[in-house]
Order: sequence, then structure tokens, then C-alpha cells
Amino acid sequence: MEGHAAVMTANVIFGLGVPVTKYLLDQWVTPMTYMATRCIGAALIFWVISLFLPKEHVERKDLFVIMLGGLLGFVISQTLTAWALDFTTPVYFSLIATLTPVATMLMAALFLNEKITGMKTLGVVLAILGAALMVFVGWVGGAGRNDLLGIFLAILSVLTWVVYLLITRKVSQKYTAVTQMKWIFLVSTIAVLPFLWREFPATALYGGQADWAGIAAMAFIVIFATVLGYFMIPFAMQYLKATTVSIYTNIQPVVASLVAIAIGQDLMTWDKPVAAVLVLLGAWLVTRER
Repeated sequence: MEGHAAVMTANVIFGLGVPVTKYLLDQWVTPMTYMATRCIGAALIFWVISLFLPKEHVERKDLFVIMLGGLLGFVISQTLTAWALDFTTPVYFSLIATLTPVATMLMAALFLNEKITGMKTLGVVLAILGAALMVFVGWVGGAGRNDLLGIFLAILSVLTWVVYLLITRKVSQKYTAVTQMKWIFLVSTIAVLPFLWREFPATALYGGQADWAGIAAMAFIVIFATVLGYFMIPFAMQYLKATTVSIYTNIQPVVASLVAIAIGQDLMTWDKPVAAVLVLLGAWLVTRER
């Protein structure tokens, strides 16, 4: 029960974070300064928290897996997410995110030799049809400035996130979430900061133009969509399989789409509910069997 509650809460937060991220990218930060802020803020918070907890020794090979997971699951995946949202809308991005269980199933079959059944195959076909519908309609006349590119980047983001779930499954059962996250965000900060520190003064948020709305939005992303959300994922993986964790990704488009449409970031067009039904149905078929 703890695992299910944690991963459900994390994905509700991630869903809320999609339109907030879109707002920040439109008005306050670049995709890369957005990422750097998340890395620095989360690293500081997790290392401070770790000072008040019992010290946990991490084996060298496990530390390598944790750091590699951080580069894939946070730096690369979330940078692709920020770029995707810079080109397309939160609704299109969130619908692509529902392909996560499908991608998890395929990669588990490829690398972990898990069996693919006829029902799972049907789910993959339906999910691909849903994604293809979004690509076609988005290319013809989407609401983003380059929906086709945004959707492609969103697909890459999903794939790197799935690899993160698969390769960190075992270490998530050995170490606490705080221990994993402090190393993940430390290596993430080291990876991005040397290339980005000159870019901060050129953004509205850090160039003296910030107001409380921008500051509050960035604080939400750092504290909730990064620290709390990423804490809950490895916590949930202590109890659940990677495929089960990936199922809950389908909560994100429901939350993100409702918020984005409500605040005027996107419009409700005919292809969105149709694609959502196809993708969600495909994801359910893929993950309904153990």
C-alpha cells in the first residue's frame, strides 16, 4: 500500500508540474537554466536532509548505477522534457507520457527476457496508433510552435525514463531514497552547472525581473516536482516492480491536461480525447497481465 500511495502521489505532482513548467519556460527561464535550478535545489535539500539521517555506505558498483540512473532519469530525461514543452503543449506531452508502460514492457522483454503475450501486443498497437494520431494532427496544425519536434523529444524523454526505472530497480531495494537522491542530484549538478552558469543572468527569473509568481512556480518545481516526486519513486520501487511503477504515469496526462486547458495553455480538439483513449487503453492492456 505504501508503494502504491507514493507512486500515485508522485505522478499527481508530476502532472501538475507539466503546466507549471510550460509557464516557466514561456516567461521566466530557458530549458537549461530550468534544469540547472532543479539540480542545484534538489542536491542542496537532499544533502542537508542526509546530515540528520544515519550514514549509509554505498558500494562502488551501486554508486555507479545510481549516478548513471541520475544522468538518464533526471538530466537527460528532464532536459528532453523541458525542450519538448518548449516546442509543444502540455496536453500533447502528457499523452505521449502515457506510452511509458508500453515502453517499459518492450524494454523488459528485450533486456530482461520477459514474455510478450497477444494481449500485450494488442496494447502496443493501440498505443502506437494513439501516438501516431497525435503526431499527424500536431504536424498538420497543432497549438505548439513545433509540435512534431516536441512530440519526438517527448518520446525520447519517455525512453530514457524507462531505462532509469529498469537499471535502478535493484539498487532501489538496497538503499534509502534519500541516499540515492543525494548522489543522483549531485552528479546531475556537476553535469549541467559548468555549461550553464553564464546563462542564468540572461533569464528573466535571475536577471532582476522576477516577481512572486515566477519565484513560487520555480519553488514548486524544485520542492514538489523534484525533491518530493523523485523521493517517492525509489521509495515505491522498494515495494513495486518497474512495470507497475510505470503504470501510474497514466495519471499525469489527466492532471496535466485538465490544468493546461483550464488555464488556457491548450485547446480541446477532437484528436486529444481520441488519442488519449487509444493510448490509455493500450497501456492498460499491456500492464493488466503480470
